[in-house]
Amino acid sequence: MTSLDKSGAPADTLAGGPRPGRGRTRGRTAGRVRGGTPLPLLLPALVGLAFLLLPLVALLVRAPWHSLPEQLAKPEVWQALQLSLLSATSATAVSLVLGVPLAWLLARTEFPGRGLVRALVTLPLVLPPVVGGVALLLALGRNGVVGRLLDSWFGITLPFTTAGVVVAEAFVAMPFLVISVEGTLRAADPRYEEAAMTLGASRFTAFRRVTLPLIAPGIAAGSVLAWARALGEFGATITFAGNFPGRTQTMPLAVYLALQSDPDAAIALSLVLLLVSVAVLAGLRDRWMTAAS
Repeated sequence: MTSLDKSGAPADTLAGGPRPGRGRTRGRTAGRVRGGTPLPLLLPALVGLAFLLLPLVALLVRAPWHSLPEQLAKPEVWQALQLSLLSATSATAVSLVLGVPLAWLLARTEFPGRGLVRALVTLPLVLPPVVGGVALLLALGRNGVVGRLLDSWFGITLPFTTAGVVVAEAFVAMPFLVISVEGTLRAADPRYEEAAMTLGASRFTAFRRVTLPLIAPGIAAGSVLAWARALGEFGATITFAGNFPGRTQTMPLAVYLALQSDPDAAIALSLVLLLVSVAVLAGLRDRWMTAAS
């Protein structure tokens, strides 16, 4: 008969004997690999990793390395690259001017329907880009809701122009910046702003002198994400701005066009975009590591 100690626990437990559940623990441990990964999850995890990496590896393997300098030296490639960099940077600037105040409004102001407004702001993230381009045409086209007024009052026509490229890219890229900045604002302590206002600063001065330095990392991360998204935009751009070399043909559009006639050129352009994507990941790595820790 097993003896009990004063607390009622079996004595052999205190002496290092069998403990309740030890056999079940051994069974669970046997079904795991080193590091605690369950074996039933390991195989689909490796398949998923291969699924994501295989296309990138294939792009590197099939790249025409011997003719890559010649492909990248073509004038149309540099035109597309310059236009892509210019339009993506301009779209990011538009996103900063409009997106940071919008993020502050969503994070710091209580108003009816704020949840609906936040959902509408993030809608371009899930909206098919082609649908976004059609919506832009209906709103800002020559016969659009606002576009007809811009054309008749100011003589401004946005579709199928370089400015139209910037508008299309800003439409799909701004939500990335808004989400990043809003999250940073929610994490920032609002008492610093309140302290500045108690010392006589206006709300805008407190935002400019106190809040902006606090959320600068979030603004930087959101700007990089928005810039990368604008650089890779295809559907809304080709629908709203068209595909005119030297005027609206960005790098993704040049890749699509080259794939039909010159696959080597399409691969070379894709490598440039891949290099930019890797650079973006490297730039955001420190922020992700800080957030994860």
